[in-house]
Amino acid sequence: MEPILLRIPGPERLSDDWLYEFCGANRELRIERDKDGQIIIMAPVGALGSSFNNTIGSLLWLWNQELKSGITFDSSAGFRLPDKSMRSPDAAWIRNSRWTTISLDEQKKFAPITPDFVIEVRSESDLLNELKDKMKEWIENGCQLAWLIDPLEQKAYIFKPRPSSVEEITSFNQVMKATHVVPGFSLDLAKLKS
Repeated sequence: MEPILLRIPGPERLSDDWLYEFCGANRELRIERDKDGQIIIMAPVGALGSSFNNTIGSLLWLWNQELKSGITFDSSAGFRLPDKSMRSPDAAWIRNSRWTTISLDEQKKFAPITPDFVIEVRSESDLLNELKDKMKEWIENGCQLAWLIDPLEQKAYIFKPRPSSVEEITSFNQVMKATHVVPGFSLDLAKLKS
């Protein structure tokens, strides 16, 4: 199922506060905003996809508990990016030195900060090309490392900013390592085989 786009007329984008309240009033929906101000309503993730998201988020959280070098987020967190979009990755990490630069009030809503590291997991309702475009947007907005995990085709993609590159992993018999951004974090893709 393709996401539903709500086009909002008028020259001004809806305010960040309005978007936060709109999402709060519609908690059962997965909502994002693209850089053009369109509201994107996505289908819920299936049970298997949710399990994959939980596995990845838990592994990232466990890694962070050892080092305590940042803060981790699950798919319910929204981030306001420099291009004015609001996106919610399946898992994310921000180093402490950056997280503490935004106020507590900003931390309580859609934080105006781009995560250092994001992971998106393709679910049955996701279109691969749209997810790849979203990963490029993460990088363009300052993310240092973005992983797209595709359990449906058992592939993964690594997006990096400098030099701008995308590496494709064609088998789930590998371990992904985030050494330059998230030192010591790795993901054994075999854990995501269905």
